Amino acid sequence: MALQGPIPVTFAMVFPHGCYIVGEVEPVKDFDASTGGRFVQSRDKQTAELVWQVAVMDGDPTLKPAQKTVAVKILSPVQPVPPQPMPGLPFTPVEFDGVSVTPYVNAAGRLAYSIKVREMHTPRTTAHTKPQSGKDAA
Repeated sequence: MALQGPIPVTFAMVFPHGCYIVGEVEPVKDFDASTGGRFVQSRDKQTAELVWQVAVMDGDPTLKPAQKTVAVKILSPVQPVPPQPMPGLPFTPVEFDGVSVTPYVNAAGRLAYSIKVREMHTPRTTAHTKPQSGKDAA
């Protein structure tokens, strides 16, 4: 089979309604290497980069409350810095680049996905202005 490891996807495929940071960026613990109170940060199996995690809320209005918050793992040699909060918004909008998903079966026996990214930044503006008929059309 040609698919091996994480499956590359676009941000818009995973979060078509955008997403918002609702937690702090934290190191992910390597449970196998951490012993006796000594914390060892996890490294990605494919790239050996340090793994960080941030909780985000999916902007999809059709999701049930329990499905809205997901953890996104960030591969980075240093702790990623989230975008600056936007005035007037209760949550900080965020966008990710270098997105991949890894399917797995969770403890409840259901299909779930681990989301890994390479970069976190302020969302790009995607609004395009359309010329109004007759006025701006040249």
